[in-house]
Amino acid sequence: MIAYEDAEAALDWLARAFGFRERTEARQTEPDGRITHAEMEVGEGLIMLATPTPDYRSPKRHAEECDAARRWLEAPWVIDGVLVLVEDVEAHFEQARTTGATLLSELEEAPPGRLYRAADLEGHRWMFMQPSG
Repeated sequence: MIAYEDAEAALDWLARAFGFRERTEARQTEPDGRITHAEMEVGEGLIMLATPTPDYRSPKRHAEECDAARRWLEAPWVIDGVLVLVEDVEAHFEQARTTGATLLSELEEAPPGRLYRAADLEGHRWMFMQPSG
């Protein structure tokens, strides 16, 4: 479950940049239109997201307002993020790059597989990996 300031924009962005697919039948909204629950499929996995409250602030906004958050987000690593397994990490990397994801790393080899790290439109961090073998 990942919180977003603007869940509607996040659904669109995550579909374009990372290839996730919304399960539209799962969407729940408040009378004011705020999305309180949505689901996106990624491979065999599922990501849930929402705008939990109008007062929620994303990692990106938190870093704009807080020196400590800005400092820890300077590291290119995934801090409080999500690992997603993909079949073709090179194609996924190119899609993310061309649609405006903030790339935190280039493609790299690691013991569990080939991977890269990226941040989304609100600063949530993601690692996408194609397992070895």
